Amino acid sequence: MMVMGEMWSQVGSVIASVMFAYAMFQQYFPYDLRRYLSKYTNKIVSFVYPYIHITFHEYSGDRFKRSEVYLAIQTYLSANSSTRAKRLKAHDIKDSKSLVLSLDDNEEVTDEFEGVKLWWTSYKNVPKNNSFSWYPNSDEKRYYTLTFHRSHRDLITSSYLNHLVKEGKGIAIKNRQRKLYTNGSNDTWYGGSRTKWSHVLFEHPASFGTLAMDPKKKQEIINDLVKFKKGKEYYAKIGKAWKRGYLLYGPPGTGKSTMISAMANFLDYDVYDLELTAVKDNTELRKLLIDTSNKSIIVIEDIDCSLDLTGQRKKEKEKDEGEEQSKDPLRKKAEEEYKNKSKVTLSGLLNFIDGIWSACGGERIIVFTTNYVDKLDPALIRRGRMDKHIELSYCCFEAFKVLAKNYLDVESHDLFSTIERLLGETDMTPADVAETLMPKSDDEDADVCLKNLAEAIEKAKEDAIRKKAEEEEEKLKKEEEAKLKAEEEEKIKAEKEKLEREKESEGNSSKEDVKSNGILVKDLKEKGSVTT
Repeated sequence: MMVMGEMWSQVGSVIASVMFAYAMFQQYFPYDLRRYLSKYTNKIVSFVYPYIHITFHEYSGDRFKRSEVYLAIQTYLSANSSTRAKRLKAHDIKDSKSLVLSLDDNEEVTDEFEGVKLWWTSYKNVPKNNSFSWYPNSDEKRYYTLTFHRSHRDLITSSYLNHLVKEGKGIAIKNRQRKLYTNGSNDTWYGGSRTKWSHVLFEHPASFGTLAMDPKKKQEIINDLVKFKKGKEYYAKIGKAWKRGYLLYGPPGTGKSTMISAMANFLDYDVYDLELTAVKDNTELRKLLIDTSNKSIIVIEDIDCSLDLTGQRKKEKEKDEGEEQSKDPLRKKAEEEYKNKSKVTLSGLLNFIDGIWSACGGERIIVFTTNYVDKLDPALIRRGRMDKHIELSYCCFEAFKVLAKNYLDVESHDLFSTIERLLGETDMTPADVAETLMPKSDDEDADVCLKNLAEAIEKAKEDAIRKKAEEEEEKLKKEEEAKLKAEEEEKIKAEKEKLEREKESEGNSSKEDVKSNGILVKDLKEKGSVTT
């Protein structure tokens, strides 16, 4: 026992000495010398060490974008190797159709491919930083390390890695659920690009089957989407980025947002709701584009209201306007608001849609919505940027039949002919029709709801006639007021002209009197009748 105790004591002393020597080496030896020694030490070890290591980092380069290969490895290991790991991490179920398990930090797991054994290890490095931060983990670096025998180098690099990435992406697509993303202010961007977009689960139930619009137009849109989704090789052949722009325009309540949800559910794409007013400038707009995934729909709703995109921005006033004005608190507040205002320009948005940066990624759809298409700059909505223009107008009879089927499960009724006639005479949005058709209690059946709709359309028709009459009356009133005003101005003008003529006439008379008096005095002087 004494001999064993002395032996362990000596081993402990040796380990402590080695650790001390290594610490001194790291602390006091110059970096260039340490790098030189490390380089040749690794070469010597490689002659006797038979294994090869490959590292896959979560972020590559300057952490501008998360590595797709890293995500594929994470998904693959979660599905295929997690059953053999001892320490696992459970991820939120909302991000997947099933509970997702992945390797915990610094955990190792084995995998096998064509009889070859491999080892995967998950690592996390947190940089030493003495400064305090509310987000201490924002700079942590995660990576996977693959270890295998060097005799299997060709098999691993040529076959296994491709197989792993393909399988990982397939599993991710199979398990994922659609997400709805939104961008926040740049003040909330922490840790590289990880929080540019925040998301919730996209659970909107809209589909083209429940969309209230003309069936022919609906089928045309579906065919266009199917053609786009299958068009990877075609877009590559014609030399265009694999993206497509849709402009949805029409009055409020005509189903523009519902159309976007139906497109996302049909294509199985994520939705990125881009709030332009929260984007500081064109550079941040590009970063947001880079951080969107493939198979996604990028939406800018009410594009005519989002920003002043005409380029006619108010310029900052000169600083030499006076000391009193510069001290005005209201003026300072206005200047501060202007400085914080989004500086996204029309040029920046155009480059976002179809510039060089738009080719970073593929299989993306960009959708603009607006209530007033005439307000948009023609350069923004031309073909090639907004490739397909879709007008969503007031409810027609075909759209009504879809709503009646959805809300009341009715395909024909005695009131259908009346409603068809009324819809042809009156403008009513699908949103208003749907709200009227929806039963408000268990006592309301299809007959009651359809009757209510007919009465609502009739009332809308009467309101429209009355409004039109009031507008005509107001128009006539304004015309009459304008006419009276013009007559009054003409009368005042005539009075002024009369006064000016009278003044001019009086002036001429005075001049004639003076002239006559002058001649008379001259004559008298010549006759000697006037003495000075």
